[in-house]
Amino acid sequence: MRTYAGIPEENATLENSKVMLVTVPYDGTSTWGKGADKGPELFLDASENMELYDIETGTEPFLDGVYLAGEISENSSPEAMTEAVYQKTKELLNNEGKVFTLFGGEHSVSIGSIRAVGEKFENLTVLQLDAHTDLRPEFHGSTSNHACAVFEANQKHNLVQVGIRSMDAEEAEYLPEGRVFFAHEIAVNDNWINDVLEKVSGNVYITIDLDAFDPSIAPSTGTPEPGGLQWYPTLELLRKVFEKCNVVAFDIVELMDSPMAKPTAFLAAKLYYKMLAYNHIYNNN
Repeated sequence: MRTYAGIPEENATLENSKVMLVTVPYDGTSTWGKGADKGPELFLDASENMELYDIETGTEPFLDGVYLAGEISENSSPEAMTEAVYQKTKELLNNEGKVFTLFGGEHSVSIGSIRAVGEKFENLTVLQLDAHTDLRPEFHGSTSNHACAVFEANQKHNLVQVGIRSMDAEEAEYLPEGRVFFAHEIAVNDNWINDVLEKVSGNVYITIDLDAFDPSIAPSTGTPEPGGLQWYPTLELLRKVFEKCNVVAFDIVELMDSPMAKPTAFLAAKLYYKMLAYNHIYNNN
């Protein structure tokens, strides 16, 4: 039996786990760098080669249990994939007191999971770390395109965007007013983390596109953009969000296969595990 990060089976059953992990190896609508469908396997492989003691928090988060809840392989159409993710998320959310997590795949995989989480939890904030706004109502004839990843979330929930440095002119009208933290503004604002925290409250879904990070530390993603987030400030933000809010779900997407995939895969593995650590110390009720 394969387990997340090779943890003991006793820490990997649904009954014994506080975290559920779904993988969605989907790359149906990306328009430049292809290979995000290989992201989940790269992430799982890197996780199996990662030390499981978290120095910062002095914890072993895997002891809370992480259940590999299966792979969603539906790829007949973007809409069918979104529906499959929605249904699987909805099913897993019936397990009370557990945090739902997802690893993609391209960013369109988040549409269905955010939809399901938003139906279960009221007053939801969606915190998006991303280089791109992903606010198109539809793209290439589909509302389930990666360029539309948070359009629905913005219509239904409190969307907060961090690290943005690329967008189309048509998306400007959809920007969540006062809740977009552009990368060029972050670069000159020493108080940006506190400014973000003021906009984030209650139940929170965190969606992280790895292109939010600067390509110097995360190059293997579909559309890398210069001027991105750095590692330690991002961890500080995430830790404070877990401390302040009730993080009910999170996902990481857009890890792409490439000849230089390993550094980004390991960053993704560490990022996921750091979030488990923060969940352990702040949400371990």
